[in-house]
Amino acid sequence: MKIGIPKEVKDKENRIALTPQGAAALTAAGHEVWVQEGAGLGSGFADADYQAAGARTGGLDRVWDADLVVKVKEPLEQEYPLLRSQLLFTYFHLAGAPRPLTEALLERGTTAVAYETLEDEAGRLPLLAPMSAVAGNMAATVGAYYLAKSQGGRGVQLGEVLGERHGKVLVIGDGVVGYHAAKSAYGMGAEVAVAGLIPERGEQLKREISPNLDVFRSTPGAIAERIVDADLLIGAVLRHGAKAEYVVTDAMVRSMQPGSVIVDVSIDQGGCIETSRPTSHSDPVYLSHGVTHYCVTNMPGAYPRTSTLALTAATLPYVLLLAEQGLDGLRSKPGLAKAGNVHDGHLTCKPVADVFGLEQRYRPFS
Repeated sequence: MKIGIPKEVKDKENRIALTPQGAAALTAAGHEVWVQEGAGLGSGFADADYQAAGARTGGLDRVWDADLVVKVKEPLEQEYPLLRSQLLFTYFHLAGAPRPLTEALLERGTTAVAYETLEDEAGRLPLLAPMSAVAGNMAATVGAYYLAKSQGGRGVQLGEVLGERHGKVLVIGDGVVGYHAAKSAYGMGAEVAVAGLIPERGEQLKREISPNLDVFRSTPGAIAERIVDADLLIGAVLRHGAKAEYVVTDAMVRSMQPGSVIVDVSIDQGGCIETSRPTSHSDPVYLSHGVTHYCVTNMPGAYPRTSTLALTAATLPYVLLLAEQGLDGLRSKPGLAKAGNVHDGHLTCKPVADVFGLEQRYRPFS
């Protein structure tokens, strides 16, 4: 199979979907790999590295003229004309993305295979997990940065000073993002509270991070009670393939202290905080009710080397599966089939059909 790896065009997105080692594995299996010239430079990989791995480098047309295109982020508007009847494997987050992207995939007959809805045999999301971990770690550090008075924050440091913890962090969500955010914030020296829905996850957090974590059941009342004195609020809510729910209302944000910070990691899926709206690395923050909001939709792009290595390690087995078996590889297991979001002019992910009112275009993947 011919596999194309384009250069990402999203703002300050320096990740690439495949390392040279990944390219070597694909070429060793007999596949033809094309990498767009300069696509790996942001992650520290030169064209010569890919050529040494057996891949070819070329322009945009060469890369998109492939049976399987592998990306990091969803196609942007300038890439819509490049879409055709092919396999496209990437993060789509269609339920939280602009409607024109879904319409372009439908109109051009593209088969959209989404990293974020692929499940393993245990029902976990193995391709979402590595970037969720990076984003969770980052949420704590970027929040701490914007709490500095020089950045318009309250002037509260998340840190332990002479044995006393400073700064209060409230994490909404106990999944991979929430776990890493809580671990990083607690490791920095802050007081940390985590809202979740699964008691076993709460027990794991207290066991693996600290018994001093304030782990509580996520309810509107419990969140409202703790949010008033939170210095940093991290949104880490996930609904598989669907738009995130607003678990933090406008009124709750109004109750926060001036100069506090919100980092909404759920923004890829529409955000879990009512006052959130997408931002970019070039223009990452805005104020709402005196609270700094950081809602960058490609947070791990800030650490492209780490992110590219982690992403390729997770995706490569599935790229090989698609290259060897095509759609039959996805059909082999129910969890893999859930990665299919668009196929043959139909939506195959029900939550996406629901959010856009396109139920008539829904057809289960088969």
